[in-house]
Amino acid sequence: MSDDTAAVLTLDGPGGAGKGTISRLIAARLGWHLLDSGALYRLTALAAQRHGVALDDEPALARQAAGLDVVFLAEGESTRVLLEGDDVTREIRTEQVGDTASQVASLPAVRQALLQRQRDFRRSPGLVADGRDMGTVVFPDAELKVFLTASPEERARRRHLQLQEAGLDASLSSLLKEIQARDARDMQRSVAPLVPAHDAIELDTTSLNIPEVVERLTEWLAERGLTRQT
Repeated sequence: MSDDTAAVLTLDGPGGAGKGTISRLIAARLGWHLLDSGALYRLTALAAQRHGVALDDEPALARQAAGLDVVFLAEGESTRVLLEGDDVTREIRTEQVGDTASQVASLPAVRQALLQRQRDFRRSPGLVADGRDMGTVVFPDAELKVFLTASPEERARRRHLQLQEAGLDASLSSLLKEIQARDARDMQRSVAPLVPAHDAIELDTTSLNIPEVVERLTEWLAERGLTRQT
């Protein structure tokens, strides 16, 4: 059961800004629940591919989204993702699935199908929601909204390193082009474009490391009386 009174920290921003890692660390540090909204779109895209659903068949994609058989298993500082019983943790993080997910996320019917599911993650003692429209659409009443960003070059470098560590091959120049193309598509889409909420704090992480960002966000939560500073 969701809890509409539970505190929410939303972390929005483009891919490669560090939202996923930072969200997991803050949720673990505070003992809050975690929502990786981007994974839901990636899972919808992957499920569509597996079931032969065309990316331009919006009604079928929306049905796929509404009936997703997905389980998130928190294991230490990482999250294992099961789709229809299969471990797809690594598969959904590939650039191919990410690019497809961006296309799927631009469809109004798909976004509507996943909206309530995302809101159901709001439970006490609090929720860290990672995505691209958490503060603008899903949780417009969140107590703290942060828009994380970094230069395209830095985000490409981070993604390249992440893929290398996962044992996946990738071209840095290709990653940069894909990130720039995805940014343009996400910012220009008619439904829930990638923009900061009007009351969000924008934080450029290009020259910040992960512990510095986690500490700053934890301090902001404490300043608002949402949690004790640790």
